[in-house]
Amino acid sequence: MNPELIEHVTKLVMEKMQGQQHTGVNTASPVKFWDHTSGNENKTAYSRKQDESPAKHQGELIKFNPYSEAPQESEAKPPSEKRPSRGEESVSQELQELKDKTPARIGVGRAGVRPKTDTWLKFRFDHAAAVDAVYGDVKESLLSRLELFKVNTQVEDKEVYIRRPDYGRKLSEEAKRTISDRCKQAPTVQIVVSDGLSSSAIEENVEDVFLSLKQSLTSLDLDMGTPFYIEKGRVAVMDDVGELLKPKVVVLLIGERPGLVSAESLSAYLCYKPRKGIIEADRMVISNIHKGGIPPVEAGAYLGTVIQKILKYEASGVSLVKKEE
Repeated sequence: MNPELIEHVTKLVMEKMQGQQHTGVNTASPVKFWDHTSGNENKTAYSRKQDESPAKHQGELIKFNPYSEAPQESEAKPPSEKRPSRGEESVSQELQELKDKTPARIGVGRAGVRPKTDTWLKFRFDHAAAVDAVYGDVKESLLSRLELFKVNTQVEDKEVYIRRPDYGRKLSEEAKRTISDRCKQAPTVQIVVSDGLSSSAIEENVEDVFLSLKQSLTSLDLDMGTPFYIEKGRVAVMDDVGELLKPKVVVLLIGERPGLVSAESLSAYLCYKPRKGIIEADRMVISNIHKGGIPPVEAGAYLGTVIQKILKYEASGVSLVKKEE
């Protein structure tokens, strides 16, 4: 490249710069800043002052005024109300009253599309308790303490018991022989215990119900047969017991199907002279016997009163209701 041409161009540039310094031309144009704290209409303009031109501060640091000093066209909006924290729940008073009246899972909320962690863990715990109640076994120590001997139905495997309820309604041949040999014939009241679909219900409640019922029958001077325990039984197994022992009233204490609220609920089924072919309308039941429902001791005492009424009218179920009217 021609060195003379370079020198000439450099000279022209320097002369032009010196001319701008002498004339004091301010080439800075206003710079607009968006006020993000307000609406789009609240925009302010900030322009460099004349004494802030680069020409005046050659060789020094250029200082700019902070943006907060820009003129404000409107007052700042008040801060919005504080939103509830993530862990807080805004539940209406009506919903809270409903939640206080039921153990059901209502108003538990969600985290996105999923249940909350605490709710999900409680659900898994209750489900596991229900499974354990169905597949568990009653401890031999409890049966020994209550002096109950054990017999079986026509099913021994738990999976078959769940799939074939009809097998649980019939006693095995061995059970029939054992009951005939060890039990008193033709008692007024025959008490039978069965795990049904909840072994947990038997372990938690049957002792209090059984002892309270025995005391109630004794105070009413009612004859009681030899109690025993049927493993994997269904409600209708009381018909086979009625055929064998010929009692006037059979009381079957059996574990209820577990749910997610309670896996320890016990039921007491009663029937006047049960036999094969009896209809379900002739049975009666007192259910929901557990610590969160009917207290076991109270249920045992009440059963004595119901048995007395059955013997008085010689009927149970719908027939009893009709005769009472």
